[in-house]
Amino acid sequence: MKPLDRKSEIINVAAKLFKVKGYSAVTMRDMAQAMDIKAASLYNHIKSKQEILVLIIIEIAEEFTQVMDEIVQSNAPTIVKLKRIIQLHIDITLRNPEAMSCLNKDWMHLADDDLAYFVKMREDYETNFRIIIKKGIEDGELKNLNLDIVLFSMHATLRNLFLWYGKKKSFSPKLIKETMTEILLNGIV
Repeated sequence: MKPLDRKSEIINVAAKLFKVKGYSAVTMRDMAQAMDIKAASLYNHIKSKQEILVLIIIEIAEEFTQVMDEIVQSNAPTIVKLKRIIQLHIDITLRNPEAMSCLNKDWMHLADDDLAYFVKMREDYETNFRIIIKKGIEDGELKNLNLDIVLFSMHATLRNLFLWYGKKKSFSPKLIKETMTEILLNGIV
């Protein structure tokens, strides 16, 4: 196995363990045991548990940030932008629900510069989400509802999809995307 492949395997195993036990409760020994190797062998591929957390969280946060920047800068109508945001969350969650769990539950364990970098990305993402919704309300594309409640409702649903999806993997990605988009943009009535 190539070193890069082994490192990816370590990261994937760690993400699964972090999702189940939480970052604080998982040890390098737990990871090694889950991979059926000696704990010392992990250090040939990874420096620390903190490095693993950074690799998991920052990669996804950067993906969200990059796509959100593209969305907010586009000239697309608000509804198209919101559909892209919904699709982005669903795609990332379906691809890696364990990493989404880490992003949402373990980010506060990032250290110093990594924590500051993550918090800045998260704040920028939420600011851009707010800008899109505000413009949609101002342009009459969205109902004139409380901006903060609309943002919270959409973002909380999308951010926590990993909690539900882990139990309902029998649904097709297409069904999840179509139904969630319909509900989040048009409601159920």
